[in-house]
Amino acid sequence: MRAGSQGLPFWMADVRPRRILVHLALIAGAVVMIYPLLWLASSSVKPSTQIFSDPGLWPSKLRLQNYSDGWRGAALPFSVFFGNSFLISALAVIGNVMACSLVAYAFARLNFRFKRTLFGLMLATIMLPLHATLIPQYILFHNLGWVNTILPLVVPKFLAADAFFVFLMVQFIRGIPRELDEAAMMDGAGPFRIYRSIILPLLTPALVTTAVFSFIWTYEDFLTPLVYLTDMASYTVPQGLRLFMASTGVSAWGPMLAMSLLSLVPLFVLFFVFQRRLIEGIATTGLK
Repeated sequence: MRAGSQGLPFWMADVRPRRILVHLALIAGAVVMIYPLLWLASSSVKPSTQIFSDPGLWPSKLRLQNYSDGWRGAALPFSVFFGNSFLISALAVIGNVMACSLVAYAFARLNFRFKRTLFGLMLATIMLPLHATLIPQYILFHNLGWVNTILPLVVPKFLAADAFFVFLMVQFIRGIPRELDEAAMMDGAGPFRIYRSIILPLLTPALVTTAVFSFIWTYEDFLTPLVYLTDMASYTVPQGLRLFMASTGVSAWGPMLAMSLLSLVPLFVLFFVFQRRLIEGIATTGLK
């Protein structure tokens, strides 16, 4: 067998440079992806006059007062916006986990009329853009008197309005052996008992995936609260950040960037805590 310049087999001598190039490319890609976050962290402690004039990541002058100014808020303490976002996101998580799992169980295990048709219509709603249904939904919630409350943001979650999560759980439940259901039915268990005692415990990875994405998407949503919430005391974090932007062009860039960085902390913590479950749930939903 031919050997390389270092006494290694020729195929190993070719692999090493290739692996080095791959790792260098991955490191370069990681630097490009993480640069905006580093710029955000650096700019959050710069004076507003240096944020755009000083392109370096290392600030020449620290201004930690941006965080205290931002926390006091442009009109209300920023803790109010954090509390509103956490409340709405928590209710959205509870609603999606409960309602979507029930609907997914019905589509995956139960037999009823027009099952395929209803499932197809549900999947079709995934392709509808939000803007196509925004006006009809606003008219409906306005007639119900729900505008300027959190009900339009929360109630649809308890009605399994997010078809993506239903489809995600249906795919997962289809991978669970039906023999477990049949054994439970022989012991006298009904559909709801099977769902509660068998399906739900085995559905944990998909439930965690649903909970994490529900929290992130609700927490980051800007358009829906902007449409339905008009009272400043009900604003969420994205709306609170918008208050730092003045229409006259004189904006508090330092406090806004400081609060923007703080607003990312819950998302990072949530992802790192549930990272293993999240990857497991995404990977196993495609298995048959």
